[in-house]
Amino acid sequence: MQTKMKKLGTLVLAGALMAGAGLFSAPAKADTAAGEALFKAKCSACHGADGKGKAAMKTHDWTSAEIQKMSDADLAAAITNGKPPIMPPFKSLTADQVKDLVSFIRSLKK
Repeated sequence: MQTKMKKLGTLVLAGALMAGAGLFSAPAKADTAAGEALFKAKCSACHGADGKGKAAMKTHDWTSAEIQKMSDADLAAAITNGKPPIMPPFKSLTADQVKDLVSFIRSLKK
């Protein structure tokens, strides 16, 4: 009985330590304001200050139904991998930065 209690105590302690380390916590929410700042720094030159794209550059309008119907995963992949030959990949962005950009794109919905 004492051995079972000791094992249970060890499991409870391990669970508490993992929870304290954030292993059981919910993923961080996207920061739309950070996404907007990142957009202004990295994307607005081609996609316009309002996200509506630039016809001369043939860039997509982020407010359009076409873009807004894309899944978050598809948007994240497009940001990370680019859309050759027009859009370069942004592989230097962290997963959280990409999530923030996707959140900002969602905020542009018409």
